[in-house]
Amino acid sequence: MRGSSPIVPIAYFPAMPTPAPKHRIFWPIVVLWLALDLVTKRWALATLHPGIPHEVLGEYLRWTLTFNRGAAMGMHLGEWSRAIFTTIGIVMLLVLGWLYRTTAPADRLRAAILGFITAGAIGNLMDRVRHGQVTDFIDAGIGTVRFWTFNVADMGITCGAIALALALEMAERRRGNK
Repeated sequence: MRGSSPIVPIAYFPAMPTPAPKHRIFWPIVVLWLALDLVTKRWALATLHPGIPHEVLGEYLRWTLTFNRGAAMGMHLGEWSRAIFTTIGIVMLLVLGWLYRTTAPADRLRAAILGFITAGAIGNLMDRVRHGQVTDFIDAGIGTVRFWTFNVADMGITCGAIALALALEMAERRRGNK
């Protein structure tokens, strides 16, 4: 045909590089955990009333909407809380980015752990920037002995931090045994 381009065999196109195993686990976890955090916070804001507990598993697990202007476990720094904790959140994301970049391409465990922590950090940072506070609603405990109210982002950060510490310790032990 006149004016049409010639058909180019597929062999002339360079192959797309295969993503490293760490990319295939890190990014889906970040996207899915962040989405879960945002959806559950939106649900809590639309459904619950501040300070009124709703039993889920008896007294052991309740949904209780609260707002945290400080940081983990109610840590508060007065009028500077928002600015200080927003800055800390941004710095932590930079540290997490560095940890991810220095993670070996095949280290899927560390990539997964960093994915949960990163998603949690982004979710709480988004709350803090948009609303000046973090939305919490998961209330666990027995009777009047309650843990701090938390959210899905907090679970990713806390469980991820514990898992990261254990993974780094195990890696250090393996290096010491060589």
